[in-house]
Amino acid sequence: MKWVCAATAPDQLVAEMWRELLVGQGIAAVVRSGDTASYLGVSAYPCRVLVRERDLDRAKRVLATIQTP
Repeated sequence: MKWVCAATAPDQLVAEMWRELLVGQGIAAVVRSGDTASYLGVSAYPCRVLVRERDLDRAKRVLATIQTP
């Protein structure tokens, strides 16, 4: 199974909310921090939301409903 980036959130809190939204829609998702200091707590730096490659299009459609330009 290959994981791909569906979106990059501005910080870990937003990324976790997006992950929950995707999981609620039946799409497996994980958050990957973009910095090396995230082990110290919640990251204030951009984080990637990863989904299975086969779910990428669906995940992007779901996330498009909440992201603002």
